[in-house]
Amino acid sequence: MNQNETILRVKNLSKSFGEKQVLSDINIEVLKGETMVIIGMSGSGKSVLIKCLIGLITPDTGEINILNNDLLSLKKKALNTLRTKLGFLFQSAALYDSMTVQENLAFPMRNNFDLSKAEKLTAMEKVLEEVGLAGTLQQMPAELSGGMRKRLGLARTLIMQPEFIFYDEPTTGLDPITSKEISELILQVQEKYNTSSILITHDMACAKLTANRMIVLKDGKIADEGNYESLAKSPISWIQNLFQ
Repeated sequence: MNQNETILRVKNLSKSFGEKQVLSDINIEVLKGETMVIIGMSGSGKSVLIKCLIGLITPDTGEINILNNDLLSLKKKALNTLRTKLGFLFQSAALYDSMTVQENLAFPMRNNFDLSKAEKLTAMEKVLEEVGLAGTLQQMPAELSGGMRKRLGLARTLIMQPEFIFYDEPTTGLDPITSKEISELILQVQEKYNTSSILITHDMACAKLTANRMIVLKDGKIADEGNYESLAKSPISWIQNLFQ
């Protein structure tokens, strides 16, 4: 794929729950190696949008094409195959608390029969080193700080070498210094692996550091689009307020 290739295209996406219109006529394109940050006030539709894009919620109308796959037409087996190329980092890091760090990392690789046990262990040690968690294989998630848990969540995502990563509030609940470290790590991942990403955040420091482009959602519609600097100077006062 070349750098100008669109690897996520969303056309005329809409979703309602009963009488409530949550998303309305959403159109998005993400290029290879690009991080698209989505911001907006609570209830603007950000979480529903990301769930549509990973196939957890089916939209009422519209198209989603990701990595040359028509997401909405995929059968379960094909969808599961596609998801092996997608990474997810959610607010909670979604770790298995009863498993060690090693077992957490081994879980997404459980169906990868191409690698021996030794090769899987090497891959685990490499990815832990990349996220600053070298030497933690035998620790339990409860022994890790909030920032370390986020790093482990990212390591578990990276171990599958995804082509596209979805981040949902990756710095929520972290202190400013740790938030900056996680944001810098997300940037390093993009640069090293040339991954494409959609990142939802309320953390404007994270958005400023990671975003190539940004979208502002309001009431389920795209209210504006641009880079961080242009949106921060928006003539629309409520958009400016998001950057305060």
